[in-house]
Amino acid sequence: MRYADLFGATRREAPRDIESINGQLLYRGGFVDQTAAGIYTWLPLGVRVLERVERIVREEMAAVGAQEIIMPKLHPKEYWEQTGRWDRVDVLFKLESRTGKSYALGASHEEIVTPLAQKFIHSYRDLPKAVYQIQTKFRDELRAKGGVLRGREFGMKDCYSFHATREDFLQYYDQMLVAYRRVFERCGLTATRVRASGGDFTENISDEFHVETPSGEDTLRICDACRIGVNVEIAATQQACSTCGGALRETTGIEVGNTFDIDTKYSGAINFTYTDEAGVAQPVIMGCYGIGTTRLVGAIVEAHHDEAGIRWPASVAPLAAHVVVVVPRDAEKRVRVMGAAQDLMSQLSHAGIEALLDDREDTSTGAKFADADLIGIPVRIVVSDRALGEGGVEVKYRDAAEGSVQPRETVVAALVEAKGRTH
Repeated sequence: MRYADLFGATRREAPRDIESINGQLLYRGGFVDQTAAGIYTWLPLGVRVLERVERIVREEMAAVGAQEIIMPKLHPKEYWEQTGRWDRVDVLFKLESRTGKSYALGASHEEIVTPLAQKFIHSYRDLPKAVYQIQTKFRDELRAKGGVLRGREFGMKDCYSFHATREDFLQYYDQMLVAYRRVFERCGLTATRVRASGGDFTENISDEFHVETPSGEDTLRICDACRIGVNVEIAATQQACSTCGGALRETTGIEVGNTFDIDTKYSGAINFTYTDEAGVAQPVIMGCYGIGTTRLVGAIVEAHHDEAGIRWPASVAPLAAHVVVVVPRDAEKRVRVMGAAQDLMSQLSHAGIEALLDDREDTSTGAKFADADLIGIPVRIVVSDRALGEGGVEVKYRDAAEGSVQPRETVVAALVEAKGRTH
C-alpha cells in the first residue's frame, strides 16, 4: 500500500469540538473522519484496526461456543413495549414510517434476540445456547465529545446466552469473564473487573471491565490485591474490597466491556420457557455480554500514545511496517534508493507482511517521520542512500528512542516471527 494512494491522509489539526485524545489522534492520523458529534466515518486505516479488533473478539467468542448471527438495526415498537422499555430508555432513537408504524434504531438487542431464541429453544435438550453479533448500535447521547469512546452511532459485539439453570448460567458467566480478559490482553490492554449497576438492562449488579487512564469517564475504587474494583455509582462510601478485604485505591477508567446477569427479565416478559426432563415448563435464564468494538479502538489509543501520536500494539496495528523512503536529490542515487524500496516491498509481500510505503518525492523526510509517528505503526523501516551504503535499512520501533541499520533479510525475518506471535 502506497501512502500517496491512500484514501485519507494525516492532518495537522483536529476540529475544536473533538476534545478527547483518541478522537484527535484518530482524526489527525487519517483513521476516522467526523461527520457530526458522535458520528464518524471509518477510513481505510481505521477499518484495518477495527477488523483486527473484531477478529480477536470473534476468536474468543468462538472459544466459548458462541455462534455469530446478524440481527436487524430497525426494531418494531411492539418488541420494546413487551419488555416495558419503549418509554423507559431515554437514549432510544425513535422514528415512524409512512405506514404509521413506529420503530426504534437498535440501542441494544435483548428485545430482538429473546423472541428469536424462543423460536428455536423448546426443550432442555436445546440448552445451553449462546449467540453474538458485531453490529452498529444507535444511542441518543446528549454529550458525544469523547471521540469514538461515546458515539451516537457505534460498533458493538453483543452476546446472549440461554440456560436451563442458574448453576449452568453462572458457570458460563465465569467462562465469559475469562474470555473478556483474553480479548483485552490481546488488544494490548490491562482491564480491571469492576462491579457496577445493571442500568437499563437488569436490576442485578453487573460487571464492567475498565482500562485505567487519567481521561477515564468513570470513578472507580480498585483493590490492587485481587484486581477487582467497584464503580462509585453503586458504592460511593465503600473503603474496603468486598472480595478480599484489601484497601481500595480511587482512580478513573474507560469502560471497554460489560457482562450482565439478566436472569428471566426478558424471557419472562414474553413467557419464554423450556420443557424440563419431567415435562414441566421452566423459565429460560439469560446472560448478556457486551464489548464496544469501536470504543475499544478509542481505549487502545488512550492507553497507547505519546506526544507524537499513536503507538499501536502489534496485534491491532493497521499494518505491520511503515516503509519510509529518504529520496535523494541526485538522480542516480534516487533510482537506486527507489529500486531498493520496491525490492523490500516485494520481499515483505511475498512473506505475507503488509506494509505502508511512503515514497513521496514532494514531502520532506521530517514530515514523513512525523506522519509515521502520528499513524503509529509499530515498525518503521527507512530506506536511504546512507543505510544502503551500510549494507541494509534502518529499523526503528515506535516505542524505541533510536533505530539501527540491519540487513534487509534480517528485518523481513523478524517481522515474519512477530506476525506469528500476534496470531
